[in-house]
Formats: sequence, C-alpha cells, structure tokens
Amino acid sequence: MRGLALTIAQLKHDVVKIALRGELDLEHAYTFDEELKRVEALEVSTICLDLRELTFLDSCGLARLVAARRRSMKAGRRLVLVRGPAAVQRVFQLTAVDEAFEMVNAPEALTA
Repeated sequence: MRGLALTIAQLKHDVVKIALRGELDLEHAYTFDEELKRVEALEVSTICLDLRELTFLDSCGLARLVAARRRSMKAGRRLVLVRGPAAVQRVFQLTAVDEAFEMVNAPEALTA
C-alpha cells in the first residue's frame, strides 16, 4: 500500500485513538502532523497513536512523532504509541528514541 490513511476514534471521553495505516514518510508526514494537531485541539487528556498497520516509517515520519511527543509534554497530555510491526519498531530502536515514548501492545491497555 502506498499512502497513509488515518482512522480517528474516541476510546473514552478523554482518550482518542488515531490508527495509522500505510507509510509515514516524507510525502505524508506533514499531512499526518496537521491531522494530529486537529485532534490535539480537542484538548483530550490522552492521544493513542496505533502503529500496528504502519508498513513504513522514515526519519521525517519519526520527526513528526517526536514533535508530537514534545507538544504533548508541553500541553500536559499523555501520548501513547501502540507498537508497530518489526520494521517500524526497528526505526525506533536504531535511533534510540524508543525509550522516549510510552508504548503499549494494544490500545485496550488504555481503557482497562
């Protein structure tokens, strides 16, 4: 699949999940960032980014995730990533930013 699709869903009254499907790369990173900023404007307490269906992540996509983390910290909001496939997780590990993010295996961990 080429491209990036986003699905936005309310998990709880103050938790929003954004599921990413496809490629978070230079071509799609800033579109993703703009959509994420729209969700951030809702002033929810937690945003969950579900990376399970992400097939590709490059440095531009990773930079947008790091920027989202920075904005969340500044706003006092929780940003949680659902771990993606091995290739996506490898990007986090190679760049040593995996420890900077709160990661879970499934979004259900946020509603328990």
